[in-house]
Amino acid sequence: MSDLPKRVSIDEEGPREGFQSEKKAIPVADKVRLIEALADAGLKRIACVSYVNPKRVPTMADAEEVAAAIRQKPDVQYAALWLNQQGLERALRGPLHVDGGVRVTASDTFSRKNIGKSVADAMVEQRMSLKTFKDRGMPVEWGIILGAFGCNYEGELSTDLILQRVQLALDEAELAGFKLKGIKLTDAMGWATPQSVERLIGAIRSKWPELEISLHLHDTRGTGMAAAYAGLRLGVTKFDASIAGLGGCPFAATDGAVGNICTEDFAYMCEEMGVETGLDVEKLIEVAKIAEDVVGRPLPGHVMRGGTLRAAKARGRTLGA
Repeated sequence: MSDLPKRVSIDEEGPREGFQSEKKAIPVADKVRLIEALADAGLKRIACVSYVNPKRVPTMADAEEVAAAIRQKPDVQYAALWLNQQGLERALRGPLHVDGGVRVTASDTFSRKNIGKSVADAMVEQRMSLKTFKDRGMPVEWGIILGAFGCNYEGELSTDLILQRVQLALDEAELAGFKLKGIKLTDAMGWATPQSVERLIGAIRSKWPELEISLHLHDTRGTGMAAAYAGLRLGVTKFDASIAGLGGCPFAATDGAVGNICTEDFAYMCEEMGVETGLDVEKLIEVAKIAEDVVGRPLPGHVMRGGTLRAAKARGRTLGA
């Protein structure tokens, strides 16, 4: 399909976003086992831990232990998430990669639920983080709009509001001496549909055609893969995904958090459409089974149960021989 990109990059969110929503404690060794298996399957960027308040997210209380235990491959970026200045300082003391960026939450209510601050107050703290990046010579290239497609607390969010949030991210970066090259649109609330993806990306490109777009989509209401396909048709080449569909945001007001689009399902879809990912889908299927073993319950991925068409065709040839 000539209107699709030739290649996409998929960043893995499972160990970070996945484990944060689990109700039971996951042993450090199991977290590390999954992270290392993901690297062996070809993923080049893996979000491993969140440096957040352990009282609010108990399953991330062992972030330092997990970070220290990972046997890192030189060609893989093992990343840490932070949400405030205290978390950033913890992350910078550790061995994982820390991204410089500007985070802006679309909905004020979600901002208060997720990080305990209004959008305005969060931006004041962001300026401290931006100063830290500047002082350390760290690049700041991406703005992140949290909950860009809608809010389970406030309802539908206007395109104009999201454009204002993008402008805020650009302005804050510029004030700190940085120039953003891209915007990541995240959907922890699970509101994105093909139509809303087309509408929002179209509006951003109309105003800022130079900005790259990245998508962080959830499958809360079963539309995540369709929304990702819409992104592909629009030429988006950077996506976040979660092995086996693990996880979700614990503050998104959904009854049973649902994770990002499933890594192996998305990689499989891309492969079948001729879009390169650099990933081994068969290996990802094995890692998805490890993820289920680690959390001790079935996860929503599809291809790990149905198998790939390549495998099915191979079986058919064998039977017909």
